[in-house]
Amino acid sequence: MIATSSDNSPSLTIVSGGQTGVDRAALDAAMTAGLEVGGWCPKGRRAEDGPIPDGYPLIETKCNKYRTRTRWNVRDSDATLILCEGEPTGGTLLTVQFCKQLNKPFLIVSPYSSDFESVLAWLSDHKGKILNIAGPIEREDVPAYQAAHEWLLQLFSALITKP
Repeated sequence: MIATSSDNSPSLTIVSGGQTGVDRAALDAAMTAGLEVGGWCPKGRRAEDGPIPDGYPLIETKCNKYRTRTRWNVRDSDATLILCEGEPTGGTLLTVQFCKQLNKPFLIVSPYSSDFESVLAWLSDHKGKILNIAGPIEREDVPAYQAAHEWLLQLFSALITKP
């Protein structure tokens, strides 16, 4: 089971790279659910839509390359949850490759799936406290943010209310 804090809420930190799409959906949903957030982002808070807003408490890497941020978020997490429809491509595929290279557990789930129980079981099996969440950027999958945000809000709600 996920560790809980003294107020019985999950002591789970959600990290992502702050890019548009799934990354920001993860941070926004986690903050709405009252979970801790963080992660690495490229130097200059680089994202496809300009600098990542300061409201996201991310730490800049020493370079402006996305691949460094991706690797460091995988490296510093206990597990990675990847939200994507179909086969991972681009940076999402790179995340999978880093998980394999660094021997980190990962799970790929469709943001349209309603099978939260298997994801909760997977989270429980890994007993992690830091969960990296990754997936497509907004321009690769137009509804990436909306679908991921709604799905993650439901997951976090189930996680918080699970005995």
